[in-house]
Amino acid sequence: MAALLFLAFVVILLPLALLLLLFLIVRPKPVNIPIKNRHVFITGGSSGIGLAMARQAAKEGAHVSILARSCQKLEEAKQSILLETGIEVATFAADVTDFEAVQMAVTEAGPIDVLVVNQGVFMPGEFESQSLDELKFMIDVNVMGSIHMIRAALPLMKKRKNGGPASIALVSSQAGQVGIYGYTGYSASKYALRGIAEALQQEVIGDDIHVSLIFPPDTETPGFEEEMRRRPQLTNIIAASSGAMKPNEVARKALNGIKSGSFIIPCNFEGLLLSIATAGLSPQRSVLMAFVEVVTAGLLRFAGLCFQWNWYGNIESWHAQRKRT
Repeated sequence: MAALLFLAFVVILLPLALLLLLFLIVRPKPVNIPIKNRHVFITGGSSGIGLAMARQAAKEGAHVSILARSCQKLEEAKQSILLETGIEVATFAADVTDFEAVQMAVTEAGPIDVLVVNQGVFMPGEFESQSLDELKFMIDVNVMGSIHMIRAALPLMKKRKNGGPASIALVSSQAGQVGIYGYTGYSASKYALRGIAEALQQEVIGDDIHVSLIFPPDTETPGFEEEMRRRPQLTNIIAASSGAMKPNEVARKALNGIKSGSFIIPCNFEGLLLSIATAGLSPQRSVLMAFVEVVTAGLLRFAGLCFQWNWYGNIESWHAQRKRT
């Protein structure tokens, strides 16, 4: 009888007690962020994930603005969204590495309710073989470009008059969760976004602004084929099991996560496992997800070590083969 009571405690009462504790301590609290009839501003909005998110947001009744460098691509994106949704979006041409240009675009666009910082460049290659100009370019666009956008938009977001919660969403990458051979510079730029997001959330929560960090896997964007051609052979071997998603799939997952105020937004099952395994000290609104993170932390760490064993085994085999030839 005592054994049965102990088993009942372990199987039923202990998890319930953990759920209750998490309900009391999980912060920030859940929030819903509507986008209908609200201003959604998306950088890198002329193609790929940004264009797909702009299209999806327009379908859901948002007032959409998109920003990119090329006026021609912006016009093509505008017409494609108009053709598919019947809704006209606003376009702004600016280079995110130019703060003054970004600030002018944001001022012209007006107060933003949902800012999606999506621009990004990816140049794969071994760190030693990449030029400093390439590495600096990735940092400038992916990190400083994001800082410029947020810095320009935040004062107006704080002064928004329509009330309701607002959102700042940064599009990172699964390469911003785990480092992969050939992604040194790119991973550095995408890991940086996590630090920005975690600190920024603490600073803007008092203004009812909620930060999200989106982690897409490889996505079939216009530059994806070129990126695949440039990737080192070892990168392709290590990443062979990862499939690519369609931009529309990523856009749907991303917008749903933004609307629910999720801090971490994975886009597929592999991304979900990565997000749980790398949760660390990130904020978590969902009591259920917090429960999963606590309960599975050890198991996922073991799984991560198994992945590392496989990756380093591939690296050792590759180098051994090169030495033989």
